[in-house]
Amino acid sequence: MNTIVSTISRALLGGLVRGAFIEKIVGWENIPKTGNFILASNHLSHIDWFMCGYIVTPRKFTFIGQVDQYNSGFQGVARRLIYWYASVIPIDRTSDDSKRQALIKGVEMLKKGYCVIIYPEGGRSYDGKLREFKPGIGMLHLQSGVPILPVAFKGSYEVMPPGGKLKIKKVVKIAIGEPLDFTDLKEKAKKIDYSSKDYRVMCVEVSKGVQNKVQKLSAEL
Repeated sequence: MNTIVSTISRALLGGLVRGAFIEKIVGWENIPKTGNFILASNHLSHIDWFMCGYIVTPRKFTFIGQVDQYNSGFQGVARRLIYWYASVIPIDRTSDDSKRQALIKGVEMLKKGYCVIIYPEGGRSYDGKLREFKPGIGMLHLQSGVPILPVAFKGSYEVMPPGGKLKIKKVVKIAIGEPLDFTDLKEKAKKIDYSSKDYRVMCVEVSKGVQNKVQKLSAEL
């Protein structure tokens, strides 16, 4: 989503999202004033797309979003429309090659100055509890050098749980943490092969650090 489309989205949907769903936001001042970032959050509901978009607009941004579900009927049409509008980077979670290509594209977009929104759990939580973060967030950070903005949501599960219908309820709470920058790991990563075991260990270390921060932010809501 380029800057113009992002700005239009903010104007058209920002007030609706804030007025209909968001009860409170803490840490708004932690969003970088300049430069781009990787937004990494827990994932409780499809409505999280709009919450993340609200945080990122009017900057230019994109998502990494799955294409291995919701490919038919109204849900399929709605997903494709949202993905087209937001220029989503597709990822088929059943394909290792698709995962690699999505991360490569994510790094490319970050280097072009876009913000990239990613749900490191790899999908929605079906019980509302935080799941283990995948190492892909580490790869995005180490290869792009772009900081990670940790975000925690609470209440979006109640607004639209997996398999449930959308409810207009002003119950979503959002905590935005200070940007994370794993400087030492980034410097070490420059000196090793991206396909090595040591590099993967570094990616896992980044993902665990981000997960711990998101978990802490969630507990504070």
